[in-house]
Amino acid sequence: MLFEAFLSSTAMESVFSPTAVVQSMMDVEAALARAAARVGMIPAPAAQAIASLCRAELYDVPALVAAAPRSGNLALPVVQRLRETVALFDPSAAVYVHRGASAQDLVDTAMVLRTREALRLIDDDLQQLCARLLELAERHAAVPLLGRTMMQPAQVISLRFKLMNWLMPLLRSAERLREQGQASLLLQLGGAVGTLDAMGDRAEDMLAAVAAELSLPLPDMCWHTQRDRWLRLGMEAGLLCGNLGKLAQDFALMAQAEVDELNEPPGEGYGACLSMPHKKNPVAALQALAAVQRAPQRVASLMGCMTPEHERGLGQHPAELAEWSGLMGGAHLAVQALNRALAEPVLRIDRMRAHVLERQGLVASERLEHLLMPRLGRQRTGAIVRDLISRVRLGQGTLEQLLLAAIDVGDLPPTALSSEELAAMFDLEAIAAQADGRVDALMADARRRVETLAATPWI
Repeated sequence: MLFEAFLSSTAMESVFSPTAVVQSMMDVEAALARAAARVGMIPAPAAQAIASLCRAELYDVPALVAAAPRSGNLALPVVQRLRETVALFDPSAAVYVHRGASAQDLVDTAMVLRTREALRLIDDDLQQLCARLLELAERHAAVPLLGRTMMQPAQVISLRFKLMNWLMPLLRSAERLREQGQASLLLQLGGAVGTLDAMGDRAEDMLAAVAAELSLPLPDMCWHTQRDRWLRLGMEAGLLCGNLGKLAQDFALMAQAEVDELNEPPGEGYGACLSMPHKKNPVAALQALAAVQRAPQRVASLMGCMTPEHERGLGQHPAELAEWSGLMGGAHLAVQALNRALAEPVLRIDRMRAHVLERQGLVASERLEHLLMPRLGRQRTGAIVRDLISRVRLGQGTLEQLLLAAIDVGDLPPTALSSEELAAMFDLEAIAAQADGRVDALMADARRRVETLAATPWI
C-alpha cells in the first residue's frame, strides 16, 4: 500500500518482502530435509533433491501469496508448490518434503530468520545514532541551555545534559533488543500439536540438527502458543519507537524558527516547502514521528494475539504477523531519519544562550528563594520574590539588576545575599558546568557501553 511505504525503511521493506519471506520458508524446508537425512529419517539423495529446489526465484511468489488466503496461511501453497516441483525431478523425494513439521513451524521459524536480519539493521543504525549523540555531548562542554517543563521556560541546564537525556534510553534499547533477541529468536519445531510425535525417537536429534542448520538456539519447548518471549521482543521494539519519538519531538521543537537552537543539516531541496520558499521543514523529525506513531497500537495488537486456543490458535497468528513487520519497519525508519538529522546538525549555541538571557534572570528564582528563606523566613522571602518577578515581567530590569537595587536602597538587608552568591546565581557557564557534572560519570559509562556494542557481533 502506497502510504505504508512512508512508515518503513526501504531496507526493512526488503527484509520482509514476499520474496524474502518465501525464501526464508524455503531455507527452513531445506534445513528440515538436510537434518532429516543427517539423523537417518530420509535418504540423503532425497534431501539433496529437496534442498536444491528451495530457491524462491524458481517460483511465482505473487501467485503463492495470492493463494495463501484460501488456506489460511502462506505455508500451505509454498509447501504444495515445493512438493510439486520436487516431484517433477525426483518423485520419490517429494514424499519427504515438510516431513513432521507444521505450517506454524514453517512460518514462525521463517519469521525468526527475517527478524534476525531486521534487528541486525536496527542494531547497526542504532549504534551509529548512539555514537553520534555521545560524540556531540563530548564535544560541547558547559553550554547553557534553557530547560523547559510543561512547555514553559524553567531553569538552566546544559546541552550535554540534554544530549545525554536523549542518549541513555536509546542505549538501553540497543542493549535490551540484543538481550531479548537472543532470548526470543529461537527455532520453532513442534509438529502438529507441539510434541513432534511424527518424528518418534528421532525428535531430539532432529531438533538439534535443524537448529544447527539454521544457526538458531533451541527453545525449552515448542512455543506455538507461548508467545510471551516473542512479544517481549516486540515490546522492546515498541519501547525503542517511544524513545526515538521523544528525541524527534524535542528536535522538532528546538528547530522551530522562533527557537532555532538545533536544526537538520542543510541540503538542496531538503525540507523545502512547496508554496513557501522561506520555510525549512524538519523532515527527519517528521519521518521519525510518523514512523513511530502507530507503534503503541501495534504493540497492543500483539498483546491481543496472546490468547491462542489450546495447542494452536485460530486467527491470532495471522493477525500477529500482520503487525510485526510494520513495527520493525517503523523503528528502523525512525533510527535512519534521526541519524540523518544528527550526522551534521546545525547547533546554534548563541541562540541557546540568548534564550536563557531573554528570561531576564527569572530562571534563578528558585535558587534565590533557597538562599533567602533561611535568612528572611518563608513569608517575607515569598513576598520579596513574587514582587521581584512581577517587576521583571513589567520590564523594570533583570532579576540581578533589581536585586542589586534592592540591596542598595535597603529593601533587602546587605547580609541577605553575598556578592559571591549573587554572582554565582547568574553565572550561566558555572550553572551549565554543574549540569554537565550530573552526567560526567554517565558519559564515561556510556562510552564504554557504546564501544562494547560496537565490538560485540550481533546474533
